[in-house]
Amino acid sequence: MTLLRPALEALYVSYNADRRVADPIWIVHRYERPDDREVVAFIAAALAFGRVQSVLNSIDGMLQVMGPAPAAFVRGFDPARDRRKFDHLVHRWTKGVDMAALVWVMHQMIRESESIEEFFAEGLPPDAVDVSEGLQSFSTRALALDRKAVYGHAKPKPGVAYFLSRPSSGGACKRLNLFLRWMVRRDQVDLGVWTRVRPGQLIVPLDTHVIRVGQCLRLTRLKSPGWRMAADITKSLRALDPIDPVKFDFSICHLGMMNACGFGKKQRDSQCPLKGCCRP
Repeated sequence: MTLLRPALEALYVSYNADRRVADPIWIVHRYERPDDREVVAFIAAALAFGRVQSVLNSIDGMLQVMGPAPAAFVRGFDPARDRRKFDHLVHRWTKGVDMAALVWVMHQMIRESESIEEFFAEGLPPDAVDVSEGLQSFSTRALALDRKAVYGHAKPKPGVAYFLSRPSSGGACKRLNLFLRWMVRRDQVDLGVWTRVRPGQLIVPLDTHVIRVGQCLRLTRLKSPGWRMAADITKSLRALDPIDPVKFDFSICHLGMMNACGFGKKQRDSQCPLKGCCRP
């Protein structure tokens, strides 16, 4: 750990605001208003699964429907009038109707609590060590909101529920943790729109790249991906930086995406900027 902290700090600096790295966060940066950034970030994180270019195309497709003021579109969304506007869209197994349902869920959150941040904060205890209880409450309450106005009597599986995972399911809640990172942290990548959640409460958004690099760096000895592994990697990162442990996520993820990490590969650590800290 003595060598790892400065190596990760150097990696963080090298990736911070490097827009050559394709990532949905840069779409969120197009917007200036905090309410637009919150809405666009929620959409972008919800669709952040699959090939990067496909993700970017799907986000842009939704935003083209919503126009230049996405938050205003969400606040004014009328299912009877607007739900069919998304029918031409599809992202892997999610369809346009699921995207319309996501907008309708956001509409209800904002109508009830004035913002997605306030809706989330209502379920986060003031003394919470991390966001796990807040995430559990957030998704549970979101899934209790009306969906019939979009789906009618149909019960799609998973439908909009796919966007609202819970720690109790055992899954890593990667996309919701990604959304929280974007909203809570502030640097040249993350936007820092929210104030009701502390960076130290965040959990790393776990994906295949973070798993591979995390295991290589011995940030976890767990083998099965899921909430326990995400929390375990975050615990190791918190030992390095208790105030802002998830600051390293963007650089670790993109190190893996660029195949510089040699974990389980013939190249081992020959291309890795963390050489000397990792055990490939």
